[in-house]
Amino acid sequence: MGKKKVLLMGKSGAGKTSMRSIIFANYIARDTRRLCATIDVEHSHVRFLGNLVLNLWDCGGQESFMENYFTSQRDNIFKNVEVLIYVFDVESREHDKDMHYYQSCLEAILQHSPKAMIFCLIHKMDLVPEDQRDTKFSQHEEKLSHLSRPLKATCFRTSIWDESLYKAWSEMVYHLVPNMSQFESNLEKFAEIVDADEVLLFEKATFLVIAHSRRREHSDPHRFEKISNIIKQFKMSCSKVQSHLRSLEVRNSTFAAFIELFTANTYVMLVTSDCTLASAAAMVNIRNARIHFQKLEKAPESAMSQIRQN
Repeated sequence: MGKKKVLLMGKSGAGKTSMRSIIFANYIARDTRRLCATIDVEHSHVRFLGNLVLNLWDCGGQESFMENYFTSQRDNIFKNVEVLIYVFDVESREHDKDMHYYQSCLEAILQHSPKAMIFCLIHKMDLVPEDQRDTKFSQHEEKLSHLSRPLKATCFRTSIWDESLYKAWSEMVYHLVPNMSQFESNLEKFAEIVDADEVLLFEKATFLVIAHSRRREHSDPHRFEKISNIIKQFKMSCSKVQSHLRSLEVRNSTFAAFIELFTANTYVMLVTSDCTLASAAAMVNIRNARIHFQKLEKAPESAMSQIRQN
């Protein structure tokens, strides 16, 4: 798969480094207050699903840096970009300047990386009164979609204080994994074999949901992001006492859920409404599926051939 260059851009103070630190460096929201402003470009390499490495360029948003990105550093910044993530502070008082810089980014992307995917995060939505959030987001989305033409921009509303950040990053990373359809088809087959209501696949380090299979309807459309947030916080609590999360089981009168370390780079979650399912039976099913998914990570095509033969 190799490296995927990801540009993280936006005005200084928009929240770029805070969200990066929460997703990739295990910060909690309140701890991001002590982060300093990014100076120029901060590079980080995040290994994701084994062979996929995100080459993340966190670009400082001060005016002097932004101007340099579009002039003296233009080729270096905007060449070979797979994804541009542009972060907007929803409460910014410099709306016209924000849009000017965004358009400058798009012009540079069109010149140097015309096939790059564009994502816009309307950030700090927690600062907007709840009854105004839908309207505010729709206004930003409509304007950005128009400004982005002929490129297509996908917009998300985000906040570091709720699960929306996990939803946005899960969907963005989803588009970077080239064999995602194979992960999904295998999850569907696994869910059918074990008669699960739902099966989720999480990336190990970030606990972002990267694939899922749903066989029964669920009333909460935000459950994936909530689970990511809760389990990641639990993992961090475990690490504070020098312990590691290997598996977790949750039961009540309506469902049973099993979370298990699955492959070298993933966790799996199996959810069933059969509350009588024995833990040992669930673990056997997960263990048998693990073999196929390990092969899928290492050699997608050969793994799929073997699964078809079986």
